[in-house]
Amino acid sequence: MVEFYKMSGSGNDFILIDNRDGSLVLSDPVRFVRILCERKGSVGADGVILIENSPRADFRWRFFNADGSEAEMCGNGGRCAARFAFLMGIAPERMTFETLAGIIDAEVKGPWVKLRLTDPKGLSYVDRLSTSVGDFSLYTIDTGVPHAVCFVEELDSFDVLTAGRAIRFHDYFQPAGTNADFVKIHDTHSLKIRTYERGVEDETLACGTGSVAAALVAAHKKLVLPPVEVLVRSGEKLKIYFEEKEGFFRNVYLEGSTKVVYQGKLWEEALR
Repeated sequence: MVEFYKMSGSGNDFILIDNRDGSLVLSDPVRFVRILCERKGSVGADGVILIENSPRADFRWRFFNADGSEAEMCGNGGRCAARFAFLMGIAPERMTFETLAGIIDAEVKGPWVKLRLTDPKGLSYVDRLSTSVGDFSLYTIDTGVPHAVCFVEELDSFDVLTAGRAIRFHDYFQPAGTNADFVKIHDTHSLKIRTYERGVEDETLACGTGSVAAALVAAHKKLVLPPVEVLVRSGEKLKIYFEEKEGFFRNVYLEGSTKVVYQGKLWEEALR
């Protein structure tokens, strides 16, 4: 039996497994993750996080999207991983952990976790992206994973699934693809977002790196000032901190709540 924990970060849910002893050996990680993340036949989640040993930080993580693909970074998953590591005695309140995107700093204060992300890169503007469902003007930016940010007039009724899929699989973003964020500005310190996530292949209730991408692009357009409060689909709010100097962003932080939902043991028959 494999012991696991289920956690949620502002609406994103994850399965976390402490694999520092290396006892979980995955010959087919894609199949393993897909089975675990299936909503009705298994635990169900947006992703799976394996906590492993690291020679460079308090721990190393491996993050898998629900489709089994391994991703460089996940903001809300990172916040859950940091709190999990603190609760399990793996790391202190202030910690670092190793990801494919680089070394991440985190601070845990009860259920609240503040994460320092790697510096964003690749901010650019696409004036017209033609798709089968229409043309989009958008910004691209990498906040640990790639994002395409579109500003819309009406967000609540917007068809995120159709538009997001068209952007995510567009030839312009291949072969890696992209996450697609649809954003509406509320005022100079707040905005609202909905996100189609690559790897989940659906709209999710929250996206940490997407919220950061939206805040940074909005700041680049002089629409907001830090800190920026981001209202996500779950109804929770994430807070984004950053500094901008001469068109470059640094000291980017993502802060929000996490919760432990339950812990359990995965039976072998669950993987058949």
